[in-house]
Amino acid sequence: MLVVLKSGIPAIEIDHITQEVRSSLNVTVEKSVGQHKIVLGLIGDTATIDPFHIQKISPWIEQVLHIEKAFKRASREFRYGEASEVIVPTPNGDVYFGENYPIILVAGPCSVENEAMIVETARRVKVAGAKFLRGGAFKPRTSPYAFQGHGESALELLATARKATGLGIITEVMDTADLPAIAKVADVIQVGARNMQNFSLLKKVGAQHKPVLLKRGLSATIEEWLMSAEYILAAGNPNVILCERGIRTCDSKYTRNVLDLSAIPVLRQLTHLPIMIDPSHATGKSEYVAPMAKAAIAAGADSLMIEVHPNPAKALSDGPQSLTPDSFDDLVREISAFGKVAGRWEQPTQIPVIA
Repeated sequence: MLVVLKSGIPAIEIDHITQEVRSSLNVTVEKSVGQHKIVLGLIGDTATIDPFHIQKISPWIEQVLHIEKAFKRASREFRYGEASEVIVPTPNGDVYFGENYPIILVAGPCSVENEAMIVETARRVKVAGAKFLRGGAFKPRTSPYAFQGHGESALELLATARKATGLGIITEVMDTADLPAIAKVADVIQVGARNMQNFSLLKKVGAQHKPVLLKRGLSATIEEWLMSAEYILAAGNPNVILCERGIRTCDSKYTRNVLDLSAIPVLRQLTHLPIMIDPSHATGKSEYVAPMAKAAIAAGADSLMIEVHPNPAKALSDGPQSLTPDSFDDLVREISAFGKVAGRWEQPTQIPVIA
């Protein structure tokens, strides 16, 4: 249930309404401040609450509405139709994810392999325009014999790359036991596709303060995905970014997965949360990354995650879908035109042309 407050309401009146609602209705009240409205979200058993009863509490209450969706905090209605933003502090300054901000580029290798490789990659993607370095320290793999990542030693290398470049760090957590170590290094903590419905992990990342990147599960519906986001939000963390990375369908012969670009406009209607697209994992082939990245921008994505490796042929994981740093430079030049048309490109690309 939402309580929409009138513009200009004094802070003391907001406190009065909040206290009255909590004491009389036995619900949790969460305040959401948008560009145009202040909204109080009532969380609990609100199905039988009479909106007129709440309306009588104060003349500063403009409207009282029931939220029909199961994912209440993640729903667009929870923000009274407005988009939210996720603000991530990095050494190079605050970075804003959201539909009212420029497109954010996240780039880097699937796995952190060694110091020279991760630092070189970080420097190159930063020059091209990336704000975040992605790299796996702990890797979920289909085969138990495949490279699983270097673990905590890789976190140290990510910290080194962060210090060298000022880029924010995004890396994946697979186990609640690793969360404290990851949270010390990561600026954004990623929950991967295979853990999208690991509810104990979702509660743990929701209980800590670092922003969370939630990837869509391999065969998850959009509602299941949003309900997973709800777990994080309900645990107290409001900073969630959704990442579409391709889903399984009946045809996997030509691409690794199927990139569901239709999820972007659907999510725009359903949720206030920022939307990232990962065309690398979706297609599984580097030659398809550029067209899917362009399409994602055209569809309204807020961010792109691109895999970049200095030598994809020798990558320990996901080499076929990784771009070289030079190819990433080319990609950014190409997609900048789409970003400018959409009015969401921070500045003209400054990438040097290599003869």
